[in-house]
Amino acid sequence: MNVRQLREKTPESEKITINLGYVDLGRIDLLVQEGFYSNRTDFIRTAIRNQLASHSDEVSRSIDRHTLELGLRDYAATDLEAVRTAGERLHIKVVGLVRIAPDVSPALARETISSLTVLGALQASAEVKAALADRIR
Repeated sequence: MNVRQLREKTPESEKITINLGYVDLGRIDLLVQEGFYSNRTDFIRTAIRNQLASHSDEVSRSIDRHTLELGLRDYAATDLEAVRTAGERLHIKVVGLVRIAPDVSPALARETISSLTVLGALQASAEVKAALADRIR
């Protein structure tokens, strides 16, 4: 029992659920059976990536227009304490993943985060999410 986990492994993806018609599902299964894709998930991921690639210019312009950050944004208690010390408040806008560290208290989050827009996923404690519920868009 000398093994200890240094930090939680953060998932690299978010699970979603979709409903497909039987005909579309059958066509996907046929492509999988014929070896074009390894499984249904492979087909769906490929289709999504192709659509995102075909709209990449529009996404880039929208990110620029909305001044959104793209990718991963981490916030630890030390980051938010520095914001509080400076007398500032954050308006967080991210396309991707926002992680609010476990050391961030709900009170500190409310004191320093005025608004939170995440197009993607937000990882934070249930308490912090509840404290920011009225500020999450």
